[in-house]
Amino acid sequence: MEVQLRQAETHQLAEILPLVEAYHACEQIPSSAAARESAIDQLLGDRRLGGLWLIGVDAETARYIALCRGFSIEFNGFDAFIDEFFLLPEFRGRGVGKIVLAEIKRLAAALDINALHLEVARGNQPARKLYTSAGFQARDKYLLMSLPVDKQSSSDSVEDSNQ
Repeated sequence: MEVQLRQAETHQLAEILPLVEAYHACEQIPSSAAARESAIDQLLGDRRLGGLWLIGVDAETARYIALCRGFSIEFNGFDAFIDEFFLLPEFRGRGVGKIVLAEIKRLAAALDINALHLEVARGNQPARKLYTSAGFQARDKYLLMSLPVDKQSSSDSVEDSNQ
């Protein structure tokens, strides 16, 4: 079995969008087609943000992994989230995920990234086992929390404070 990662390019957007839509449906992630297209287009268009790699197993696209870059004082420089990692069920449990994570770790080092992070559902024991075997550690002291930012309200507040 040959596993390859191919970094996606902007001209592949139409090929990638159905893969992301399928992942979001599988994970019940609420997102619109327009929002997915905008996010993927930005990620593919600016490599400073990270990237998306198509996962090839032999001659078949097994799906993709997306890496989104940030900056961390704690980790002394660039860090990144494995924002989405999607393998078709027929490729799970065959060592593909472990190979992909090892390659992403190598690519992250080449991109000057000091730490990788990811989210995994608490009940997804196979994925947790995979990530642990790849060297990821749960940070039990911390809880990942998210707050979507309403850009319209924010820009209104900035305009009000400037008057």
